[in-house]
Amino acid sequence: MAARKKSGGRKYGKAASKRVESAMRRKKKGTLRSGRSGKKVTSRKQAIAIGLSEAREKGAKVPRKRGGRKSSGGRKSGGKKGGRKSSGRKRR
Repeated sequence: MAARKKSGGRKYGKAASKRVESAMRRKKKGTLRSGRSGKKVTSRKQAIAIGLSEAREKGAKVPRKRGGRKSSGGRKSGGKKGGRKSSGRKRR
């Protein structure tokens, strides 16, 4: 017996797409701010995430967040990017 495929339908509701659209417009306009810090959002992905989060709060049809990833508060330090350039000679 072959496994039957579920009839899909929409993964995200219309209300969710409207919220994301609104968030993208606010990002382009420069008025979209992130939650806790209140910094201006410049990333497209972040704008989409904020739109979906708002839609979730309003009860729109949006799949649950993936629980796998958690961000640590700051950045990881992997050496300095813009330090002094070293010439071949030692200074005394």
